[in-house]
Amino acid sequence: MARRLLLAATAALVIGASGAAAFAADVPANIAAAVADASRPADDKARDADRKPAEMLAFAGVKPGDKVVDFIAGKGYFTKLFSAAVGPKGVVYKYAPTEFAQFSKTPLPANGAPGDPDRKNVIFLTSPANSFTTPEPVDIVWTSQNYHDLHDSFAKPADLALVNKAIFNALKPGGVYVVLDHAAAPGSGLAATETLHRIDPAVVKSEVEAAGFKFEGESDVLANPADDHTKKVFDPAIRGKTDQFVFKFRKPG
Repeated sequence: MARRLLLAATAALVIGASGAAAFAADVPANIAAAVADASRPADDKARDADRKPAEMLAFAGVKPGDKVVDFIAGKGYFTKLFSAAVGPKGVVYKYAPTEFAQFSKTPLPANGAPGDPDRKNVIFLTSPANSFTTPEPVDIVWTSQNYHDLHDSFAKPADLALVNKAIFNALKPGGVYVVLDHAAAPGSGLAATETLHRIDPAVVKSEVEAAGFKFEGESDVLANPADDHTKKVFDPAIRGKTDQFVFKFRKPG
């Protein structure tokens, strides 16, 4: 009996180790290094357990040398990760719509200014959301937890039909558009964007496809079946653990 228990325990250890190795193999080296970057702020690292950055960047397909837009970048949690993952031959455009300037404690930097004092490959961009553009065609446009905001009254005159078309035009043929946001109840449409800061995933899919994108897939890494979609995302009972959807769209070509 003791021998069988010992063999079973050893097998479990081997399986566990091989499972961890398989997961590591699924995360490209540039992304693993970006997440492990010692220069990342401690506050950012503390959020990794909830935001799953390695899985998110791998899902987006961020490669060395890529040109990536962090669309409505906020404090730059993902901007820093993209910067390290694309490396010195890549570029990260940290974009803030002028409609969001009211939430900044300091004036927005000038269009084309450095976007991060410690990262030379980050460039700041700003414009009205409807006229978003980039200095060059880009490989990836990423937006996280902010798509729903562009439907809200404070973001007017932002129009998602125009915004999504502008993003389509900024991407290279074959380029990727990733939308991550807090899920609202299925069938609720836009009813919760301003009250709960959530959006019905079906609406996002419909709007983005209307701009010419092809839906390529989704990740359930940030899904939370325990979230009943009735609480505001800032409610302490659910903050950081909302049910989130992650959609990948591709520009044909």
